[in-house]
Amino acid sequence: MSLVVSHLHKKYGDKTVVEDLSFEMNQPGVYALLGTNGAGKTTSIRMMLGMLARDGGEVLWNGTPLSSETCNVGYLAEERGLYPKYSLMDQLLYFASLRGVSKAEAKERIRYWAKRLEAEEYLYAPQASTEAAEPSKGVRPGKSRSRKATAFKPKLADQLSKGNQQKIQFMIALISDPELIILDEPLSGLDPVNTDLFKGIIRDEIAKGKYLIMSSHQMATVEEFCTDITIMNRSKSVLQGNLNEIKKSYGRVNLHLKTETSATAYIQAVGAAIVTEKENEYQIKVSGEEQANKLLSALITAGVPIITFDLREPSLHEIFIEKVGDHHE
Repeated sequence: MSLVVSHLHKKYGDKTVVEDLSFEMNQPGVYALLGTNGAGKTTSIRMMLGMLARDGGEVLWNGTPLSSETCNVGYLAEERGLYPKYSLMDQLLYFASLRGVSKAEAKERIRYWAKRLEAEEYLYAPQASTEAAEPSKGVRPGKSRSRKATAFKPKLADQLSKGNQQKIQFMIALISDPELIILDEPLSGLDPVNTDLFKGIIRDEIAKGKYLIMSSHQMATVEEFCTDITIMNRSKSVLQGNLNEIKKSYGRVNLHLKTETSATAYIQAVGAAIVTEKENEYQIKVSGEEQANKLLSALITAGVPIITFDLREPSLHEIFIEKVGDHHE
């Protein structure tokens, strides 16, 4: 299977919002679509899904135009998209039916995902509990009586927090067991516990051989999952390719140094640039391994106690800032 996005183009009046976007996925994994606010990421996703008309370009799945007929797609939108005054269960069953999932199968899948996402309390009545009763009038010793459960009222979307609405929308995206999953800011509004919950599910979907496209401002999360990236700025692609290869091309130029006494003079002496400094802990930009080794040798010769000396490639966050930071309004 493969996904090919070719020369997508979109204008609103005289303003170009997506200009000549192209990329491919030839194997399962995660493709990251990154950019500043207004760069054109969400517009690109909506054009891919046919939710917005394109002014140019095409999107192919296995050589045929991508549509609900040619590919089973799951989509988690950035904005909340639930009907606020309808029960969550009714909405889940409705969206499952739109994707051709039978009602019986949908109920099984909803039960499974509700448990995985720890959302059962919003969809199902609590089980009536029983307890041993004290002997009283009309109740013989040794018998038990049921505690009367409060009538369960189906939860509505507007009764849930933003994070819990995100759980329901994630269930909707996954309920058809899609081949292609598109996640637009999937971790937005989630606390650390639920962030880890979502990440675990994303890992499981990757392990199943799914194709995922992820758009996110959380660079560390993208770096954790993605293999290939496109960075967009002002409607255009400004960097594209395999993330590992991109990072290698920069070389190991970022140095994290921590010492027990000040190392500022030694860093300046070798001509390296101090990016941040706090209590003898430094983030340093070096020209390469030769300059880093020169600094290390100087510190050792001077007897400066070294706690941390970590030379690494730039992070995705640093690459992103370099590509769009100076040009972003």
